[in-house]
Amino acid sequence: MYTIYAIYNSKHKKLYIGQTGNLDARIQMHNESTFNKSYTARFDGEWRLIYQETAPDRKAALLREKQLKSHQGRGSLKQFIPR
Repeated sequence: MYTIYAIYNSKHKKLYIGQTGNLDARIQMHNESTFNKSYTARFDGEWRLIYQETAPDRKAALLREKQLKSHQGRGSLKQFIPR
């Protein structure tokens, strides 16, 4: 089982969409800047989970991640951004 997720950094008003097999560990990695050159490591502040859904396998998760990263997909996620 894979999870497609969206996290938000309210300090910098940035949204990140990804997929993983272990959501808790991945969010911790984003907040600890484990991936030095990654998009999320560029911004200080806390990344918070705002959206998640599951997929049966990685292929389906990658397809759904691509859909959410499209202009229309990002627009649909804006409703989950805290104000």
